[in-house]
Amino acid sequence: MTPFRLASLALLLLLGAGAEPAHAERLIASVSNHRVTVTPNYAGEELVLFGSVEKDAQTPPGRTTYDLVVTVRGPRADMVTRRKERRFGIWINTDARQFLKVPGYLALFANRPFDAMAAPEVQRRQQLGLNNVLLTQRVGPDYADVVPNDAFRSAFVRLQSQHGLYREDTSAVTFLTPTLFRTGIPLPAAVPIGTYEVEIKLLADGTLVTKTETAFEIVKVGFEQFVATNARQNGFVYGLVTTAMALMTGWMASIVFRRD
Repeated sequence: MTPFRLASLALLLLLGAGAEPAHAERLIASVSNHRVTVTPNYAGEELVLFGSVEKDAQTPPGRTTYDLVVTVRGPRADMVTRRKERRFGIWINTDARQFLKVPGYLALFANRPFDAMAAPEVQRRQQLGLNNVLLTQRVGPDYADVVPNDAFRSAFVRLQSQHGLYREDTSAVTFLTPTLFRTGIPLPAAVPIGTYEVEIKLLADGTLVTKTETAFEIVKVGFEQFVATNARQNGFVYGLVTTAMALMTGWMASIVFRRD
């Protein structure tokens, strides 16, 4: 590349950087615990997300109120939703839909209803609310996210919600002061193991002002983690040990319950 082209490229980069709008506010947020340990008697818990809005000289003087949306996404995995129908007196699976790389845990918290803080197109673009979160499906040979009232999508969200894994609460975020906020993140007993992404979006006058991210992880400890690690790293040995234990258990049961 010639020196002229290098200089032109550098100038374009500088112009592009200068064209980016500077944020008038900055979000600072953190969770009360960045590492949750799951033991055999784990029954769930609640983390606390807290943070503040920092203003600067570019903040409009008339801007005094904000809206906040917190989105928590757990580890992603492929899931299947099946439709059952009663035929000839029995329930059978008649159709199925695969959801690709969807969050195992998904929660959206806000300080007021989404309809009150932004227009419908902003809600869709920023994925505010469970109805606007993208959940990619395999529909025949195609991949797409269908309308919120799709039967399979509605059933999938409903089933996840019944287990406490999908939730939406538009009164969960509390502004303690005009710039200091907090919210709780409930984690049920059946939470998936892995890394959880937390995205915080700040809105004002119906538009996105800025956003930030943080994260925490959920890990297993104790005997369950020992079994899971060996099953993953030493599959052959794990299979031999479990087979031997099954045979030993069966032999002992035959002795205990033997009838003379």
